[in-house]
Amino acid sequence: MPWPSMRSPTTRKRLCAALVALPVCAALGSAWAADSAGWSVVGRQGIVALVLVPDAQATDQQAYEREIDRLCPTGATCFLNFYTNSQHVPVTVPLPDSISNEATATFRRSTKQGAQMFMWSCRLKATTGECF
Repeated sequence: MPWPSMRSPTTRKRLCAALVALPVCAALGSAWAADSAGWSVVGRQGIVALVLVPDAQATDQQAYEREIDRLCPTGATCFLNFYTNSQHVPVTVPLPDSISNEATATFRRSTKQGAQMFMWSCRLKATTGECF
């Protein structure tokens, strides 16, 4: 297949858009694919990323903050659900009940609403405040 003519404005616009998007896509891909000391994004359900948390860090607020910073570009809408997998069952999406019953926290940042919220699971007893 021959290369398209660069004389076409449409071709130049598409090439420019692809070149601009490439570093952004590469950065996001590496952030999502990277496994940070046992934390891993195991899938998505709609706009929500599903993240497995090492059992030993299930109640470590600073560890969550590091992972949120790693997974959510500054100023971007970002929805994360965090889980442990203490029974080490095979991970599939949708999550098996044994994992979905081990929710640890949620993080929501909506640029549209101008709001951000982190909430612990009540089962962890990690907070005396609001939980789910």
